[in-house]
Amino acid sequence: MAKEIVLTGVTTTGTPHLGNYVGAIRPAIEASRQENTESYFFLADYHALIKCQDPERVKQSRLEIAATWLACGLDTDKATFYRQSDIPEITELNWLLTCVTAKGLMNRAHAYKGAVDENLANEQDPDFGITMGLFCYPVLMAADILAFNAHKVPVGRDQIQHIEMARDIAGRFNHLFGEHFVLPEAVVGEEGSILKGLDGRKMSKSYNNTIPLFETEKKLQKGINKIKTNLLEPGEAKDPNDSTVFDIYQAFATPEQTAEMRQKFVDGIAWGEAKKELFALINGQLAESREKYHELMANPAYVEDVLQAGAEKARARARRMVSDLRNAVGLVNFK
Repeated sequence: MAKEIVLTGVTTTGTPHLGNYVGAIRPAIEASRQENTESYFFLADYHALIKCQDPERVKQSRLEIAATWLACGLDTDKATFYRQSDIPEITELNWLLTCVTAKGLMNRAHAYKGAVDENLANEQDPDFGITMGLFCYPVLMAADILAFNAHKVPVGRDQIQHIEMARDIAGRFNHLFGEHFVLPEAVVGEEGSILKGLDGRKMSKSYNNTIPLFETEKKLQKGINKIKTNLLEPGEAKDPNDSTVFDIYQAFATPEQTAEMRQKFVDGIAWGEAKKELFALINGQLAESREKYHELMANPAYVEDVLQAGAEKARARARRMVSDLRNAVGLVNFK
């Protein structure tokens, strides 16, 4: 039986944090170990250029994210791990898809509409500061997916529209040139996989409320100590369902550990003690991966070799796909 192709991309504009680990990295790596799955993981560095014009930040983030996935246990013998920018077939496919994509479809993209609305609210030209990269982002994302005919694409809820657009674009191409593309499906994580940040909102670089994944022990403890809590004293019952400390603890704990901590909240555990136990739990789980991460960061040549090997595997598949598509649209050789 043919394996189900699952594709995951990570934009390279920041340092991975605990929320990335719980919401994307950990479940994706676990899923890649299933025998019936063929997994593709890529660094979406072309996408990064849409929002970030700081070359050093993009360069550093590419290394940090690659090292993070490898340190967390991604098996590159089973999964294909590569950089988007190392696969020129993706950008060629991007153009083939652009030529069949209706502008009206792009006009409806949430990111573009949001940028236009913000400009109008500030009494500026509707397209002020909007690049074609932002406008055409969904087409490049469709190319990422369709180059490998992925069946499933794990995404956050804010990305569901882009998967729907990829389906529309693939359907249009199939209608014009024959059945070449599988229509991909979005796989949305459970609500519990969205981790709260220091201030109680979703952990996000946008909110500046993150705890970096592979900080030193001292900095990890310092970050956990910054988590916002209420003024309840030791001995006073605390609501675990309304606590960022408990939310993060639960994301790393076994069901038995979670039940024990829940009871401690009811019994009035002091916030300082709860944070101490949270640190011990997370640090215990990440210590080995953290050491591996810092080894990889100190050896970028090894990381490069891994990515180049992945790119070679990815290109072999993408090259066959694009070759078929070139023939389909009439870009054929004369002999």
